[in-house]
Amino acid sequence: MPLPKAELHLHIEGTLEPELAFELAARNGVPLPYADTEELRKAYDFEDLQSFLNLYYELMAVLRTERDFEDLANAYLARAAAQGVRHAEIFFDPQAHIARGVGMGTVVEGLWRVLGESEARHGVSTQLIMCFLRDESAESALETLEAAKPYLDRIVGVGLDSAEVGHPPAKFREVYEAAAALGLRRVAHAGEEGPPEYITEALDVLGVERIDHGLRCMEDPALVERLVRDRVPLTLCPLSNVRLRTVDVLADHPLPAMLDAGLLCTVNSDDPAYFGGYAGDNFDAVRSALGLGEERLRELARNSFTASFLEHDEERRARYLAEVEAYRF
Repeated sequence: MPLPKAELHLHIEGTLEPELAFELAARNGVPLPYADTEELRKAYDFEDLQSFLNLYYELMAVLRTERDFEDLANAYLARAAAQGVRHAEIFFDPQAHIARGVGMGTVVEGLWRVLGESEARHGVSTQLIMCFLRDESAESALETLEAAKPYLDRIVGVGLDSAEVGHPPAKFREVYEAAAALGLRRVAHAGEEGPPEYITEALDVLGVERIDHGLRCMEDPALVERLVRDRVPLTLCPLSNVRLRTVDVLADHPLPAMLDAGLLCTVNSDDPAYFGGYAGDNFDAVRSALGLGEERLRELARNSFTASFLEHDEERRARYLAEVEAYRF
C-alpha cells in the first residue's frame, strides 16, 4: 500500500494517455497526425513549456463529449488511487474546450459524473478548480467565469495556467476579484519559468492562497521568508520540472533546500501522461534521486493534506493525516 497523499496540482487534460487519445480519436472521428501510440510517445520530448503546450492543445481535440471527459477522469482516478492518492484537487481548462466548440456544461457535467462518485468508486475525495489560460485575454477569463456560474456548486476555486513568461498575474486582477466575491478559492501558477516577482504579484494582486510551482522563489530570500512566515503552500511537480527543462536533472532539484528553509512544499504530478509519472511516481523519484528519508516523505504527505482545501471537512482532513502518521514504509 503506497503512502497516503493528496494531489493538489493536476491538470485533468494532462492525464490523457496515448492509448486513450487514440481510442477517443477513433470514437469521435478525429484524425491524429501520428501513426500509433509509439510514434506519439516520441513527441513527448519537450524543449520547454511552450513545446509541451503545443502538443497538449493538439491532443485535446479528441475530447468532444461528456463521455470523453468521464472516461478521462475515470482513468486518472484509477491510477491515482493505485498510487496512494486519497484526495485530489483537479484543474481543468474550459477556455481550451470552448474555443473548440465544446461547452462548459459538457466539460463539467462529464467530469462531475465521475468526481461526484469518486470516493465510492475509487476511494478518492475530489474538488474541481477551473483555470484561466494566462495567454488568453483578461476579457476571455471574465467571460469564462460568467459561463461557469451555473456550475459553481461543483467548482471550489480558480487557477491560472498555460504560458507564464510575458503574462504577469496582474493581468487577471479583475477576474480574481470577481472570483473572490463569489466565494471561490484562488491559486495560480507562478515562478515556474516566470520570475520570483510573479509569485509576489500573485499573492499581492490576485490574493492567491496557494502557489502552483513556485520553484524560483529560492532566488529571493525575502520572498522565501514571507512564504515560510505566512505558510503559503507550494505545489511542486518534480518530474514536470525535469521534462520541461526547468531543472536539468532530478538530482539538482531544490526540493530538499526548500524543505530545509521551512517552506510548505507538496509533491504532485502536473500533467502525468506527458511528464513520466503520476503522484506516487513523483514521490518515488524524489526519494531515489534526492535521497529523501522516510520522515521527509511523511512530511511531504502531511503537507499535501495541510495545504488542501478541506477546511469544510476537518474531520476528513484529520482522518487522512492520521493515515499518514500510521503509515509504515
